[in-house]
Amino acid sequence: MPGPLSPRKQPATLAKRADFLAANRGIRVARPGFVLLVNPVSHPEGAMRFGVTVTKKIGNAVVRNRMKRRFRELLREALPAIGVPGADHVLIGREGGVERDFALLRQELAQALVRAAAGKGDPPRRRSRGAGGKATGGKERRS
Repeated sequence: MPGPLSPRKQPATLAKRADFLAANRGIRVARPGFVLLVNPVSHPEGAMRFGVTVTKKIGNAVVRNRMKRRFRELLREALPAIGVPGADHVLIGREGGVERDFALLRQELAQALVRAAAGKGDPPRRRSRGAGGKATGGKERRS
């Protein structure tokens, strides 16, 4: 017999690379342990989706998987309450994010989601030209 409080609908996960790339065109909010990307696409009935990515720069597979588990739990907890309705949310792990206190990560995620919902993302990143400049495609040219 279901109680008076029905469980909130859990957000779905992003599975396709194109969805992760599309999220990069949305709002970006950086925090010490992660970067939050929010792409306000219109999903039916305000459905939310999320994805987590951690690059190989962060550590070995054990460290990366631990970080992803922590981020997934944070998102499952926070998105139904304060996520952007109808949007895709992507968390990108940063160096030191796995050592951060879980309560601190929860607080930072809440602040980042509030900023994203208000449309107050960080300014766009400047593209780096690479080691050799734009003419060489990042490779050093020797004469």
